[in-house]
Amino acid sequence: MTFIDKLSAVSVASNSQLCVGLDPDPAKFPVHLHSKPDAIVQFCKAIIDATAATACAFKPQIAYFAALRAEEQLEEICKYIRTNYPAIPIVLDAKRGDIGATAEQYAREAFERYGADAVTVNPYMGFDSVQPYLEWKDRGAIILCRTSNAGGSDLQFLNVDGKPLYHHVAKLVAEKWNTNGQCGLVVGATFPNELAQVRALVGDMPLLIPGIGAQGGDIKATVEAGRTAAGAGMMINSSRAILYAKAYDAKGEDFAAAARRVAQETRDAINQYRN
Repeated sequence: MTFIDKLSAVSVASNSQLCVGLDPDPAKFPVHLHSKPDAIVQFCKAIIDATAATACAFKPQIAYFAALRAEEQLEEICKYIRTNYPAIPIVLDAKRGDIGATAEQYAREAFERYGADAVTVNPYMGFDSVQPYLEWKDRGAIILCRTSNAGGSDLQFLNVDGKPLYHHVAKLVAEKWNTNGQCGLVVGATFPNELAQVRALVGDMPLLIPGIGAQGGDIKATVEAGRTAAGAGMMINSSRAILYAKAYDAKGEDFAAAARRVAQETRDAINQYRN
C-alpha cells in the first residue's frame, strides 16, 4: 500500500484529518519520567496509545530526538507505531535538502532506518534534491511550500513572473514532480489565504498543515481553506497542544488522558468544518 493510499484509508477509518506531532521535550515530561533512561520512549508510546484512535498520521520531528542523542529511541518509537498501529502513516519531519548521493542517503535514513511512510523535503536545491525520495514509489515526499513561520515570507513571497515563489513551487510539484502520485506539500495554518491558493493550484494533493494549537492557527479558517471538495486532503498537525495538554489545562488527568481529550476535541473541531 502506498503512502497516499494508507493516508486516505486511515483518514476514512478514523474520521480524522488530525496529524499528531511527536516533539518530545524532557523538561516538560511528567515528574515520574524524569529519572528514566528511556523517558522519551515511554512518553511517546503513551501519547501514541492515547491518540491513535483520532490520528490520521504521526509526525516525529527528528531534531527533538537528534539533539538528545535519542535516534535509537526514535527507531524504537517508529517500530512501535508500525507494529501496533500499522494503518497509521509515519511522517518523518526532517526537512531534508541536498543533492545526489547525499540525498539518497537521507532517503535511506527516513525509509529504511526509521521505516517512515513519508518525509518532509526542502525543494530549494531543485528536482535532483527531491528525486531520490521519489524512487521509493510507495513512500511520500512532502515538500515545503508556504511554511507557518513569519520568516517564510522572506523567500516564499518573492515575486517571480508576477506570482509569489510558493505558487511556483506548488505548480512545479503538482505538474512536473508528482509523476508517481506520491507528493504532498507543507502549507501553514497561520496563512489561510495562501493555503486556499495552494489548494486551488494543486487539486486533491495532500497538504501537511502545521500551525494550529500552540502556534495559534484558526481551525475553521484552516479547514475551509485547505479541504478538498470531498472535505479531505489534509494532515492538520498539532504537537505541543496535545503532548503537553496537562500542563496547559490541568483537569486532574494524567498526561496521556489529557492528550487523548485534546486530540479528540481537535479532531472533532476539524470535522465541524470539513463539509
